[in-house]
Amino acid sequence: MTVSTDVLYALLAGGIVGLGLLILVAALRPARVGIVEGLARLDASRRQPGYSISEAILATEGLSRWQLRVGARLAAALESRGLRVPSVRADLAVLGRSLEGFLASTVLFAVGGLLFGAVLVGLALLLDVRLGVSVPLALAVLFAVLGALLPLAALRREAAKRRQDFRHAVGAFLDLVSMNLAGGRGVPEALTAAASIGGGWPFARLRDTLAFARLQGLTPWAALGRLGDEVGLNELRDLSAALTLVADDGAKIRASLAARAATLRRRELAEMEGKAGQRSQSMLVAQMLIVLGYLLFLAYPAVSRIL
Repeated sequence: MTVSTDVLYALLAGGIVGLGLLILVAALRPARVGIVEGLARLDASRRQPGYSISEAILATEGLSRWQLRVGARLAAALESRGLRVPSVRADLAVLGRSLEGFLASTVLFAVGGLLFGAVLVGLALLLDVRLGVSVPLALAVLFAVLGALLPLAALRREAAKRRQDFRHAVGAFLDLVSMNLAGGRGVPEALTAAASIGGGWPFARLRDTLAFARLQGLTPWAALGRLGDEVGLNELRDLSAALTLVADDGAKIRASLAARAATLRRRELAEMEGKAGQRSQSMLVAQMLIVLGYLLFLAYPAVSRIL
């Protein structure tokens, strides 16, 4: 008994759709907690609470029920396998998003890409386009991978922009701290006063970090260093190291902070000049292509007559 090609394509499309639904159902099912993971959670619950302001902000993010279930299961699976993905966590921390929400979005886009590939195969069958068995499967896998990578690409782009804004705010923050130190204030008071003066979300993050440090019993520079580790900002790490080394010498701190602020401004100016140069080169290439097209348009009649 022979089976027609249309039936094979229909079965393949149905199998792809069923695979996507199976992945979604498997992600929604509650995960079983192993013995090792359960003991690790028990030990973690007995420790002293030492989380940071970033973790407190991420824990209060509003997520839907299915996002919490899917994201929590995937996060637990990554944690049990030792996959910490620190770069992704740093990008999420600077954006104020949770890992659970990001993983749930990744699964949703991957399943959507898989179903989109199946829809394309169905449209091809309706148009009577003959495809092999490998082409629909490759399309489904390709769109699933692209769908899973879309949230990651958007996360990288938004996090880079936010870090640039945060870096600019850190330069202004250093200038304000230096001026407060010149006014006779101590290092902790100067940091708190400088954070309270500025506006925008970076200064709000600095204010929350310093206030959270007082509640946790941490020094302000230790809290700033932890914030730099979490959001992936080297300027805050360097500031924390400098304040830790010379916290008792106000004059040297003022000179060091002023120099660091000037260095940040020069770096930002160099980056802006580099971006302007890249855009100028892009405009030059576009103009050359336009001129080349115009020359081809002028030369086409003469070339066609000769040929």
